[in-house]
This record gives sequence, C-alpha cells and structure tokens, in this order.
Amino acid sequence: MAAVRVQLLLSGRPESVSFARSVCGLLGAGPGLGTWPIHYSLKRGRLVLSSRPFPGASARLPLQRPPFCPFAALEERPRVPGAELPTDRGVDLGVAVILQSSDKTVLLTRRARTLSVSPNLWVPPGGHVELEEELLDGGLRELWEESGLHLPQGQFSWVPLGLWESAYPPRLSWGLPKYHHIVLYLLVISQESQQQLQARIQPNPSEVSALTWLTPDVAAAVAATEDGTETPRLLPQDLPPSVLAVELEEDGKARPLVLPMSTLLRMIPTMAEDKERVSTGTKFALKLWLQHLGRTPPPCKSAAHLDPGPAKEEWNMDPLPPNQGSGK
Repeated sequence: MAAVRVQLLLSGRPESVSFARSVCGLLGAGPGLGTWPIHYSLKRGRLVLSSRPFPGASARLPLQRPPFCPFAALEERPRVPGAELPTDRGVDLGVAVILQSSDKTVLLTRRARTLSVSPNLWVPPGGHVELEEELLDGGLRELWEESGLHLPQGQFSWVPLGLWESAYPPRLSWGLPKYHHIVLYLLVISQESQQQLQARIQPNPSEVSALTWLTPDVAAAVAATEDGTETPRLLPQDLPPSVLAVELEEDGKARPLVLPMSTLLRMIPTMAEDKERVSTGTKFALKLWLQHLGRTPPPCKSAAHLDPGPAKEEWNMDPLPPNQGSGK
C-alpha cells in the first residue's frame, strides 16, 4: 500500500482513509453543499483532520466538497457489480497556491490540453505534496515548476485558506473516480506587483497553456457561478466582456489572448468534455480569498439570487497571522 497522506482522528488516534470513502462524510458532513470547520495538522507531507480539537492541531479551516461529489453519491447507492473502486489506496494530498500580487490580483493558469487529468481547466498552480515535504515548500515548488516564478526570501507572506475534497472524474456520469485528493489552498501574498511578477513568469508548456490575473470583481463573479446548484446566479451588469491573458503557442512563445468572460463563468457539464472552464475547487478558493480581503460578491440587480456565502467570521474560525515567507 502507498504511504498514507491523509488521516482522520475518528477514535482518538489517526486512521487512514480508504480511497472510496468521502472524507467530508466521515467528518460529519450532511448531504448537499456545505462547509465544515475542521481542525488540521500538516507535518512532513501528512495531513491529519478532525472535527474536534486535538494536540498539535494548527487551527480550523473550512472543508468542502462539491454537491455532486462522486464518493458521497457512491455511499448512497448500492454497489454496481464489476465497478469496484481500489481497496489498496488511500486519499492523496495536494496543494494549490493562490498567488496574490501587491495590487490585489491573483494568478490562474490553464492546464495544457494534452494532460490526461483535467485538461483545459483554469486553476491556480498546484499539485501533489511529496512525502516528507512541508506545505509551503510543496506549494512554492509547484508554483516554480508550472510558472517559473521563484519568490525572493522575505518578500512574501502566506496563510492557509481552506481544504477541498477533489475527485477525478468529478462526476459519476463521467465514470468512476480514478483520483481522490484533499487539496489545501494556500494564499501566498507577494510584495511584487502583477506587472513585476508577470515579467518574470516562464510557464512550463507541458503543464500550462495560458495564464491570467483576476481582479477581485472578476473573481467574485467567477465564485458566484457555483457548479452543481440549481438556482441560477444573476451576475453584475458591469462585468467586462473579456479579460486579458497570455497564451503559449506550440513553439513555447507567448502571445496576448482575449479571454471571454463567458469562458470563466462556464459551469461544469453533466457529461465529460474538455471545454475551458474554472474548476469547482478554484471557485471555492476564490470565495475564500475574497473573504480574506473582506470582500463578498458585488451587488447585482437581483441580489437574492447571489449567494455570498457565510460571513468572514464564520469561515475563518481561527484565522492565522500571516507567516513571513522563508523562500526556497
């Protein structure tokens, strides 16, 4: 069996989680969409989660899964013969970096269309946390591997934002899940402006096909389009029709790209397809980022259809002070 990455405190001691079990469900999550404050500890590439305080826990963070989480759905229906999930695997650990510039924009990258997992998705830089690797080190490594950005020592601070239970494929209608992760979103606040950071970016074309920087107003509109909800969200009327991005050509050269706003606001389809969209977990992370800034989705003509989410005090149950970056 592979090394255990995600463990739960269910009976006073850490226990590994089976690949086929919903982490949110085991920690007491009810049906449907919801966020749960969870105590966590992360050391040397291992994440321990509990619904109650425990020695060594860092703080509480919001934990969420999509309303269409396949692991939750599988627990509610009879097993289908010949469709068994792995029994010798646990839940993997991932990290994603919400990189904020000094002028309060955040970086999103579009995954290369040649990737076998989640092609064409707009996401923050991120990936697996290696065994024995600390959280910040893993996030900075993924940021460097995908964007070429190295953050100078002492010129950034960081704070954990929240946890997301991720599956791929993300819906049972796409097929049985092959990957199961808990992703920890990490806010890294640079002292450099968007222009300064952009000038140093050298994207890895094998992983990244485009990149863009979102302002809080655009991020709020993206976060308001919650996947899997039946009630349509009415968006602000003053949204720009597009945002500026940078796209990598086949030879690796960068060219300007006008990215339609409709692409960023696209919802997850019922059946599998590889159209560009922002991932569901990224929308969750953008909402947390906005709450960290003290922002909620901007008002629109019919605000009753916009769900701003819980107040900041409810999400950041035990906010951590920003940590000064140690660099790499």
